[in-house]
Amino acid sequence: MTAKATTSATWNEDVLQADGPVLVDFWAEWCGPCRMVSPILDQIQTENPGKITILKLNVDEHPDLAMKYQITSIPAMKVFQGGEVETTIIGAKPKFALERDLEAYLA
Repeated sequence: MTAKATTSATWNEDVLQADGPVLVDFWAEWCGPCRMVSPILDQIQTENPGKITILKLNVDEHPDLAMKYQITSIPAMKVFQGGEVETTIIGAKPKFALERDLEAYLA
């Protein structure tokens, strides 16, 4: 299962009003580490149905949201719950490290 894209237009519904935790992967086409993290996030999504929703936001196409959430380096991942940022993960990491960072949501 591939992570779905979110946009400025769908942000409130996709992220802020979502039931349960939502991880947003802030990324860009030109970012090599972002391309490394993407298939790992897809795997985590596939292996944890119903536990966490994983969405992608292209920072080049939606600089307003990147600025609002103070994204200064990518890849950056933020977990939202109840419309608030609960967890921030910066940088590309191997699967086991991402799962450890997300264990509260995957349990």
